[in-house]
Amino acid sequence: MRIISGTHKGRKIRAPKQLPVRPTTDMAKEALFNILNNTYYFEGLKVLDLFAGTGNISFEFASRGSSEITSVDQHAGCVKFMMEMAAQFRFNIKAVKMDVFAFLRGHQGAYDVIFADPPYDLPFEQFCTIHQVIMEKKMVLPGGSLIIEHSKQTDLSQLSHFSTVRKYGSSLFSFFEIDPQEN
Repeated sequence: MRIISGTHKGRKIRAPKQLPVRPTTDMAKEALFNILNNTYYFEGLKVLDLFAGTGNISFEFASRGSSEITSVDQHAGCVKFMMEMAAQFRFNIKAVKMDVFAFLRGHQGAYDVIFADPPYDLPFEQFCTIHQVIMEKKMVLPGGSLIIEHSKQTDLSQLSHFSTVRKYGSSLFSFFEIDPQEN
């Protein structure tokens, strides 16, 4: 893994092999951030990274200047790795060790961008639960986006606020946009 752009462009991240992760590929991550770059000015963005794993996506947001990043994963090794790398790179990332569903039920914050990369084999109903809780609790700020990474076997296009889906290799990103005028 490497950081694609920003203050730490080109830095390689070597996660311990024993972590139970499937990091977003550099190709998919670069494509995702090219899309986001056309929509957002990263400096000052509030970001929530769910099922954060190694922190790959969080590090990319931080390198590009996002000021407030919360990364949630239930695996202690993943959270420890994220905290170590955030300290090494001097990134302002708050790593939270918690089940994502418990975090969502108990959390009250709102974000410009929420990125969720659940296990591809997660039951479809749980993909829907992630979306439903985030939308019901208005966790995405007006003008913001929820992006869910998934496999081609999962179709999220019927969920509210669906905007588009983009395919990069075996990864798909479903985008859900909140209208800037929406309250």
